[in-house]
Amino acid sequence: MTKTPIGRKLGQKVKKGKLKASSRRWLERHINDPYVQRAKLEGYRARAAFKLLEIDEKHQILKGARRIIDLGAAPGSWSQIAAKVTGSTEEDVRVAAIDFLEVAPIPGVKILQLDFLDDDAPRQLMEAVGGTPNLVMSDMAAPTTGHQKTDHLRTMHLCEVAAYFAVEVLAEGGHFLAKTFQGGTEKDLLNMLKQNFRQVMHIKPASSRSESVEMFLLAKGFKGRKAVQDADDAAIEGETAEE
Repeated sequence: MTKTPIGRKLGQKVKKGKLKASSRRWLERHINDPYVQRAKLEGYRARAAFKLLEIDEKHQILKGARRIIDLGAAPGSWSQIAAKVTGSTEEDVRVAAIDFLEVAPIPGVKILQLDFLDDDAPRQLMEAVGGTPNLVMSDMAAPTTGHQKTDHLRTMHLCEVAAYFAVEVLAEGGHFLAKTFQGGTEKDLLNMLKQNFRQVMHIKPASSRSESVEMFLLAKGFKGRKAVQDADDAAIEGETAEE
């Protein structure tokens, strides 16, 4: 996953001009990023494709997925992968994607330009995907304000909402993947996921820039709503008996 592609020579500099120094450094980093070059060569819309592929290479979350929901999809590289692995077509759509930003059409993907926090978004997503999803994945991050703590809390809220959505819609045995930040997934959210999934972990893919604080929260093997309800009922009965 880490080999440098054949293409533009790395180490290029951006000429000084009207760009601010910080903008020039960002642009230099971007054009010299091997994952950016690989994305162009392999037809992906963003380097983020390799984060998903790298996670899947180790954890096999795409294997056997028949329907997938992609939250925070723009510009669409994760949806491109989802359409391929599910065999989604215009006649038989198996991938639904949502973002408040416009996303250019992707064959086999139903794209909703809508805020995921909109009250009607869950219903529209389930209608669009055409059945019970095996994977809910979220690359959502709140627009930055420049205040690190505020940005962290806003993105963690999106992660939490996505997690509760996944628990409501996933097929038994399905998986949930979401962007989070170093510094912590809330304990209550982790406990909820551990109750509902067989395995919960944090991942930092090699394709995620080393200086970035992003991580990914992966919950594998959804136990199913009946199994969780039975566990809750048993816990309540145990508490009652102790009283």
